[in-house]
Amino acid sequence: MAELPFIDPHHHLWDLETNYYPWLTDGVKPSVFGDYEAIRKSYLLDDYLEDARNQNLVKSVHLDVGFNPSDPVGETRWLQEIANKRGFPHGIVGYADLSKPDVGDLLDQHMEYPNFRGIRQSMNYHPDSAKTYQARPEVSRTPQWRLGFGELAKRRLSFDLQLYYPQMGEFLELAHDFPDVQIILDHTGMQVDGPEHFGAWRKAMHKLAQAPNVSCKISGLGMGDWRWTTASIRPYVEEAIAAFGVDRSMFATNFPVDKLFSSFDAIVNAFKEITKAYPHEQRLALFHDNAARYYRL
Repeated sequence: MAELPFIDPHHHLWDLETNYYPWLTDGVKPSVFGDYEAIRKSYLLDDYLEDARNQNLVKSVHLDVGFNPSDPVGETRWLQEIANKRGFPHGIVGYADLSKPDVGDLLDQHMEYPNFRGIRQSMNYHPDSAKTYQARPEVSRTPQWRLGFGELAKRRLSFDLQLYYPQMGEFLELAHDFPDVQIILDHTGMQVDGPEHFGAWRKAMHKLAQAPNVSCKISGLGMGDWRWTTASIRPYVEEAIAAFGVDRSMFATNFPVDKLFSSFDAIVNAFKEITKAYPHEQRLALFHDNAARYYRL
């Protein structure tokens, strides 16, 4: 089943011997993905490529992973050094706090590295403190944060949007107000509150998809379904594609975080099984072409 070329547009690497990642280094904290002690060890490029060995992985995009907050460009620098030697990762999505008045300078520092493509600042806000990434709701509606978001448009940088479905109306406004910024929804909208929320998640996904500058990464489904099967994730995959269309959707692994719940092969092969009746051109778009286009690979 490895005939399709696969670009993985969402994975992570970390070196706990060399770099500082507070959430990994300082002990296990309450988390949306439960007890993650099993991944609190270095996960380097060779580990990732070993996990992917049975798939036709041709390129990848690395997403920020809670690197030392005092030196966010350090992660981009470290990854570019790896890419210069090994090729992977082909795209780098770094971190910046867009509410900082000097965020433009930080973006310029990231942009000194050729594989840098955009920013992720996780916007998840949830009543459950274990699931919250932001200290307050509606950060994107604050004037200072919006000023920072505007700096992305000036530099033609993308924004990886990580949130929960009740926040999608807020970010539909943002997408409409900044039509020149490519927004890439992470992890299928992170429906982590149980199957009884499927209908509300579905409605929110279709609403967010009204903005033509928003695309969707279908990934991270294990975080909301720790014992998932192909059958249990199929409705999420199919509804995400129904909302955003084949041309604005792409498959990703979220490795090694989703290694807590399954193997690399299980994830990619599930996506292959769900789309096995799709025309080859559509599968190629979902597994390869859209990631190449949205991340300019």
